[in-house]
Amino acid sequence: MRVKAENLTIDCEVGDIAAQPDMDAVVNAANAQLMIGGGVAGAIHRAAGKGLAEECAPLAPLAPGEAVVTSGHNLPNPHVIHCLGPVYGRDEPADRLLADCYRNALQLAEENELKSLAFPAISTGAFGYPLRAATEIAVATVLDAAPRLHRVRHVRFCLFSEGDYDVYAEILASRTG
Repeated sequence: MRVKAENLTIDCEVGDIAAQPDMDAVVNAANAQLMIGGGVAGAIHRAAGKGLAEECAPLAPLAPGEAVVTSGHNLPNPHVIHCLGPVYGRDEPADRLLADCYRNALQLAEENELKSLAFPAISTGAFGYPLRAATEIAVATVLDAAPRLHRVRHVRFCLFSEGDYDVYAEILASRTG
């Protein structure tokens, strides 16, 4: 699915976040220490190689909602933007902290003159954020930021499963007409 909002193209697809060669950056749903883990962080770190962990070490720890940028190492992307999403039921206010992840990632992309980035469904895996609520926040935050984006022209929601895709596509369609 692909839509336009302001000068921004937004699409969603099922895929591997570590295999998005047409994106300037992929977003890592990171852990606080910015180290290899499960899910998205594991996939990105394994594909990027040990240089990513070495570059990340002095940037940790992150607080929920924060984001930092590194190079992509062995990924097909020049950059990785690492965001620490909230753990649902523990990090509060979870909705603001999750929105901060998307806002801060987009701001870093702007500052680094990136034209495109791919987001996973931040906090919806091991961090337990309910998918529909997280999707509403992700889509609303990106759409809200769209008028202020001067460099970023393409945002992709790169999703793990068809079920995740269905929720994102439904919410994106309902928000963009």
